[in-house]
Amino acid sequence: MRFLLILLLTTLAFSQDIKVRKEVLPNGLTILLYENKQAPTVACRLFYLTGSVHENPGNSGLAHMLEHMLFKGTEKLKPDELWSAYQEAGGTDLNASTSDLMTAYFVNLPRNKVELFLWLEADRMQNSILRDFKSERDVVREERRMRYDDPPRGRYRETLRTMIYEAYPYRIPTIGWPSSIENLTQESAEEHYKKYYKPRNAILVFAGDFSADSLLPKIQDYFGNIPAGEPFPEIHLKEPAQAGEKRLIVRRNDATPSVDIIFKTPSVTDSAIYALDIAEGVLNGRSGRLYKRLVEEEKLATSVSASNSPNKAISTFGISVALRPGASHAKAEAIVWEELEKLKKELVNKREFQKVINNAYAAQVRSLTDLSEVATYLAWYEMYGSYNIYLNWAKSLESVNREAVQSAAGNYFTRSNAVIGWMENL
Repeated sequence: MRFLLILLLTTLAFSQDIKVRKEVLPNGLTILLYENKQAPTVACRLFYLTGSVHENPGNSGLAHMLEHMLFKGTEKLKPDELWSAYQEAGGTDLNASTSDLMTAYFVNLPRNKVELFLWLEADRMQNSILRDFKSERDVVREERRMRYDDPPRGRYRETLRTMIYEAYPYRIPTIGWPSSIENLTQESAEEHYKKYYKPRNAILVFAGDFSADSLLPKIQDYFGNIPAGEPFPEIHLKEPAQAGEKRLIVRRNDATPSVDIIFKTPSVTDSAIYALDIAEGVLNGRSGRLYKRLVEEEKLATSVSASNSPNKAISTFGISVALRPGASHAKAEAIVWEELEKLKKELVNKREFQKVINNAYAAQVRSLTDLSEVATYLAWYEMYGSYNIYLNWAKSLESVNREAVQSAAGNYFTRSNAVIGWMENL
């Protein structure tokens, strides 16, 4: 109990130290600033709130294609000069990514080079030239082939995702369908860029060694006069209740046998998400219930994981079991259901519950000491609705009791809410 008290106080102290300043410019640009002098660097993030959720099957992959194309230079910069400018300035962790909800650009810079980020990203926001579109489209098609079409689990996981979501556009793959990628046009990409890659759809985050009072006027100078851009059409689709259990069986001679069970769960803003986080901790890890049953006792699996994945509008909870050669899929799946039924019928014991809470607090403390993680999570949860969801996550777990975990398991871990996949080796 003394350890828990120390950990709780430490976590609360870290949370209180995270003083985030939020500003929104008249053109809609959201700015999050967190000053921290622990190292002479600054984690810089620019999130555009455009991803596959704003696409349809006919233009799927458009946001991911633009992630690539926005490295092709501007009116002032030749292709790859933006990348090299960051590297020459001492930039690290330079990267970009696209998801269902966003396209993000990342870099960590020395504290005296932060203005370079402002200059380059303001230029990229206004003046990008989509050079070499067709050749880059070929690169994206090859990326899709290597990541999704050829690997055994690529199309399997992609198909499972389309089975999870019947109506909501999370079912659209971020990388795009093959035929859609082939038919993406430079004109459609330019139109999308000019309309939406603008301040009202962007979140700018800095975490590290800087002065907010000094940085804000510079942000205003670089971004304040950029036109707001158009808002994305509101998504009115609601995911219908699943009609019943869904199953996918994929047989390949190069497959690693596995069992996957995925449940739809509520939005990140729903309090049940915190109870499901506790359920994840009970099931997951080498000390979790699933590992003990499937790996240690029954010798059916080489690994097993449970994952509570919060998201905007709809979240998911997934369980994945990597089977030993020759192990029974049906037996492994039955054991997973047995453990889920225990969560529904019995309260988690107090010791187990407290251990999961302790681990959750420790994870929050660790994330708050890494400024790269802080910057990314601030942007990510602001995209979900508020960066405070992230800062208050551990504290919100305080409201969860064992009865809430049992209730959440009963509500969501049902066969009628399950998408089940088997990968079998021929």
